[in-house]
Amino acid sequence: MDRIQGVKLFIRVVDLGSFSKAAADLGIGQPSATKQVAQLEARLGSRLLHRSTHGVTPTEIGQLYYEKCKLIAHHVEEAESVAALMHSQVQGGLRISTSVAFGRRVLVPLVMRFMKLNPKLQIELTFEDRYVDLVAQGIDVAIRMGRLADSTLGARFLGINPWVLVASPDYLAQRGVPGRPADLADHDALIYSTVQGDARWLFTGADGRLEPTAVRGPLRSNNLSALLAAARGGMGLAALPWYVAHDSVKSGAVQPVLAEWSLPSQEIHAVYPSPRLVPAKVSRVVEWLQGQLGPTWWSDPR
Repeated sequence: MDRIQGVKLFIRVVDLGSFSKAAADLGIGQPSATKQVAQLEARLGSRLLHRSTHGVTPTEIGQLYYEKCKLIAHHVEEAESVAALMHSQVQGGLRISTSVAFGRRVLVPLVMRFMKLNPKLQIELTFEDRYVDLVAQGIDVAIRMGRLADSTLGARFLGINPWVLVASPDYLAQRGVPGRPADLADHDALIYSTVQGDARWLFTGADGRLEPTAVRGPLRSNNLSALLAAARGGMGLAALPWYVAHDSVKSGAVQPVLAEWSLPSQEIHAVYPSPRLVPAKVSRVVEWLQGQLGPTWWSDPR
């Protein structure tokens, strides 16, 4: 027998002076109510109730026990109310994790706007270019790129992260503009060592035809900002997320190459420790981010 449930049952039996009324009030059968109270008395080694044809009344020990049980029940209800309130309110601490480039370029300005709308939140942002254990590190929400592996995590789709091939005008003036993926064999590639196939880039033509292309070049890095800097400096062609390349394309520091061919896009997901009983603060920030990452989010003002 659950002790808290037993306390609640005992209180109702004393309050109503009847096993049958207490059982009906709590939605259980009378035999079960009688058995549970008998088990309670056996565990305590004391008779708590006088039973008669006129009903039940507490013994002297039972009355003292009843008063203590009332205090316990009150504190339990108070604790449950606090937990329910915290679960339903957008307040308290919220830990968000994502990659370094996406966090610095995209998530920071979005989170700043979200915090202005929810001033009772205290947000902690962590940036790491690796998957983190949400439970072990106490992360409430992580923003992840790419398809999700099957897991017990809760997840919501946020949008698409498109990629683009870019190079500086100076580089293209010196080395020529490639007209098709096969032409990249004569060019220097700036290789991101995490996604996009590493040294093998996959292009899709307007007709849906796939063309995997082996590339090589002077620089390989797991940092997107380093690759963008190298592309701006005329060191070669870089495959980058549009959110990384957009401002440099807009300023003319780099320009899209092979625009009629596309690189694989990535799905963006918000993931959180469990799909059940999701706190309001987590649901709210996820829903808000969904509204911010529309079809052209990477080119929208941030």
